[in-house]
Amino acid sequence: MEITLLRANLENSKELHAMQVEAFKELLEKYQDFDTSPANENMEKVEARLKQDFSFYYFICIGQKKVGAIRIIDKKENEKNKRISPIFILPEFQGKGIAQKAIRLCEEIHGNENWELDTILQESKNCHLYEKMGYRQTGKTKDINERLTLTFYEKKGADIT
Repeated sequence: MEITLLRANLENSKELHAMQVEAFKELLEKYQDFDTSPANENMEKVEARLKQDFSFYYFICIGQKKVGAIRIIDKKENEKNKRISPIFILPEFQGKGIAQKAIRLCEEIHGNENWELDTILQESKNCHLYEKMGYRQTGKTKDINERLTLTFYEKKGADIT
């Protein structure tokens, strides 16, 4: 299965937003994190990110089919971390290694060193994915509510897998 990335632009905001809502809907229902869930964001927030010159949205594709998306924050500053926020795969395509391949492609495009992200601590599959890829927990966490804690990861040059 060949995974490719297709750069998104402002014209794709409705499509990106709809995919994001669909991909995060189950987690929103599970954790009730209405203030922080990407499933609860409005389209204007997606549009604002697309307008940022340091924000790079890519559709994650299998052939011509868009199965998810990833946003990279890359301010192109030496020794500064690049950030993944968010990455999502549509539910019917989850668990197939697509996110891992998409992250690797982004690391090839934006450089292998100095990355960060956060994820839901209670979602062990997500934590396992990032740890398998060389990301390490920083020890920093943030309680969102009684059900959900964010855990923060980073990947430096020595962590490359």
